[in-house]
Amino acid sequence: MVLIDSSVWIDFFSARPLPHVKAMESIIEHREGICICGIILAEVLQGIRNDSEFSKTKDLLNTLIFLPMQYAVFLRSAEIYRKLRKKGITVRKPLDCMIASVAIENDIPLLHNDKDFKPIEKYCGLKPTF
Repeated sequence: MVLIDSSVWIDFFSARPLPHVKAMESIIEHREGICICGIILAEVLQGIRNDSEFSKTKDLLNTLIFLPMQYAVFLRSAEIYRKLRKKGITVRKPLDCMIASVAIENDIPLLHNDKDFKPIEKYCGLKPTF
């Protein structure tokens, strides 16, 4: 199973030939479990302007493994943010700490294209996909 961040979904839907999109295509091809969480679902759907595309994308995302965000996810998110802050690293989007926390709590890698996740991988135990 792999949690796929909105940064990858956006490039995937735009058919950009980038390494993380190729990795996602490989995950699909090998029928690995693709996961999302509420934050990723909201981020992806919020960016869609066309009603028809919104409906199609919502239906597609509804077929994926949905990881709930339990109490422990929110606590870990705060711990991640604080730990990095103590190291002098400020995560630009605190929601990314929540997304990383979902992956860590479920012991699965996160496929992303967002530099905010790099220090979380380095210092907080987030598993990268490549």
